[in-house]
Amino acid sequence: MRVSNALRVALLGCAGTAALAVANPALAQESADTGVKALEEIQVTARRRSESLQDVPIAVSAFSGSDLALRGATDITELAQMAPSVTLEPSRATSSTLTAFIRGVGQQDPLAGFEQGVALYLDDVYMARPQGALLDIYDVERVEILRGPQGTLYGRNAVGGAIKYVTKRLSDEPEFGLKLSYGSYNQVDAVAKASMPISDKVRVGATVASLNRDGFGENLTTGAEHYNKQILAARASIEILPSDSLFIRISADYTDDDSNAVAGYRPYPGAVSGTPVTDSVYDTYAGASENASTSGINGNNEVTAKGIQGTIEWTASDTVTLKSITAYREDYTESVIDFDSLAVDDMDAPVIYDNEQFSQEFQLLYTGNKLSGVFGFYYLDASAANDFDVVLGQLGRAIYGSELVAYTGGTVDTKAWSLFADLTYEFNDAFSLSLGGRYTHDKRSADIFRANYLGQGSPFFGFEDSLPFPPSSDFEAERAFKDFSPRIAVDYKISEDALVYASFSRGFKAGSFDPRGANFSSPEVEEGFDAETLDSYEVGLKSTWFDGRARTNIAAFYSDYKDMQIPGSLPIDSDGDGTNDGFVGTVTNAGKATIKGIEFEGTFLLTDNLTMQTSFNILDAEIKEWLLDGVNIADQRAVQNTPEFMSYVGLTYVMPMSNGSTISFNGNWSHKSSVVQFETPVAEIDQGPYSLFNASIVWTSADSNWSLGLHGKNLGNEEYKTAGYNFPTLGLENNITTFYGPPRTITATLGLKF
Repeated sequence: MRVSNALRVALLGCAGTAALAVANPALAQESADTGVKALEEIQVTARRRSESLQDVPIAVSAFSGSDLALRGATDITELAQMAPSVTLEPSRATSSTLTAFIRGVGQQDPLAGFEQGVALYLDDVYMARPQGALLDIYDVERVEILRGPQGTLYGRNAVGGAIKYVTKRLSDEPEFGLKLSYGSYNQVDAVAKASMPISDKVRVGATVASLNRDGFGENLTTGAEHYNKQILAARASIEILPSDSLFIRISADYTDDDSNAVAGYRPYPGAVSGTPVTDSVYDTYAGASENASTSGINGNNEVTAKGIQGTIEWTASDTVTLKSITAYREDYTESVIDFDSLAVDDMDAPVIYDNEQFSQEFQLLYTGNKLSGVFGFYYLDASAANDFDVVLGQLGRAIYGSELVAYTGGTVDTKAWSLFADLTYEFNDAFSLSLGGRYTHDKRSADIFRANYLGQGSPFFGFEDSLPFPPSSDFEAERAFKDFSPRIAVDYKISEDALVYASFSRGFKAGSFDPRGANFSSPEVEEGFDAETLDSYEVGLKSTWFDGRARTNIAAFYSDYKDMQIPGSLPIDSDGDGTNDGFVGTVTNAGKATIKGIEFEGTFLLTDNLTMQTSFNILDAEIKEWLLDGVNIADQRAVQNTPEFMSYVGLTYVMPMSNGSTISFNGNWSHKSSVVQFETPVAEIDQGPYSLFNASIVWTSADSNWSLGLHGKNLGNEEYKTAGYNFPTLGLENNITTFYGPPRTITATLGLKF
């Protein structure tokens, strides 16, 4: 399954060097008190206002565009190597849909209408779907990762936390930038950007990106590249400054992703076809794109996406700022899923996804002598639709003499609004109290139809002559959910360089409907699934040491997770003959889980030129209650995508040259313990402990206008699993497949700006 890559381009054209949490030693500054170098102060907007990271009573990791460029980071999944308690991976069978987990909360299966438990934001715009959220990184000002529920300020589905992409305003001087990359697997990337003022009050900018790479493997059936990339994207923006107090930005983007469909690696030979296991985990025998089963979309695999957003910011007075954020996005996907990863049509699926969303947010930001905070209103109108066939060709021919097709068409609409506020009162220079709350009204409506057919496909995909069975789902339903999520935090400055805090916050995610559910076999599907809530208690210590040359942040938390939503897919025997001939979608509200842990992040300026970055976490995530037919089976279930232990160490050395240029050397190591991909362990899909090694060398000219880089990723060539499918009893071929992260790659880069 391949889904929208719409947001990849959203980070394009956002030039700048900004504050960072994993500090770039090139940005070390001289302390005014001691005259020696110190780490630069980090500014973040975690509470919707600019503050020093060390003053925010929230666990936040922040990464600047300049630091990510130094490391050669290509997309945001690499941030999960550095940020504690974070997992970021491509969703199974995709290159552009993001699977995000923070502190044990997230979404494994990117269902239509099923929103992830980690909120994704682009310049204060909430992205309702994970499709297209696996962003490539180009000169983004910074990325902030807020860990723990952010139910007050970021509201929608920020149960586990929030990921924020922050871009920079256009310069008041003409700028041009070009970045060229060439690397392993014939990687050829080109990103060109330009901006200029056309008057004292108007600035325009645009970026075009072409991202291309051959596959890490080969499709041994079709001869096509496998795990390749072929993307063309563009973004344009205009900024208007009618006065010193008023700022207006309008930006639009368009993306076309023609990358080939991704299929998984089979750990076992085909049970009927006898197709052998491939020599490489990146190769496949998938033939769905050539089979009649996907001819309804011409075996196509393409994503087109576009969006527009506008921001108006008015500084009404020294204490009050008013802000409006308006956005509309849509994406359309035609995709091929080959569940069996074989040339035969044992379990193939043509898929169409169609998403759109409109959002509007108003904010009033207040900054006084003692009191500061934000009041806001948020509205979302979103629609998510999917239509797909699951074609069981071999099984159907064996039983009925014709292919068996299970068609599913579902649309889930969302209309939601909320009121929120978050205020901080400073009793004195040392002690502060923060109070916040959000009231949410979330209305979901669904229109779902499922039916089986005999033929090569369903009528939806153009097979009008297929013979229908009675529908297994045909219903419309509607539910509304209401919630108030509070937050309270107290913080105390032990000294000028140390802050201790304690907080309570609640995360909320509304219930919805599974668009794949069969109400004829399971009538309760029409009722949908319930909302989930998470109550989190956290204490933390933020410290700066040795005259600003060391920074350490520690957080410990305990979370009580109730009615957690866990989507899945199960094979079913629709006619009771003992053979699974279809599948049904499921979303389970597991009764209760507890998640607790300790997190550490540290940055140390060991010398004026050498910086060390470290992080680690220890998590204990356990499901306490999971009722099945009245029996608690919690001991047979596990929290998905949540390693118990994660650690990271990075060293960066900046060597000044006699002509004023610099050479930066960076090497880093990250380790994650084993994970369970789904709620039940599956040895073929689950990933054991593994480590990754990366290294970079970057030369930068004295005027910073030229740069040359060499970046090595996964230098140990570790083979690690990121997702999988587990359908051993659906179809005839023992359909278990796994997807893998990128192998070792080497990339050379050339940067130019003026």
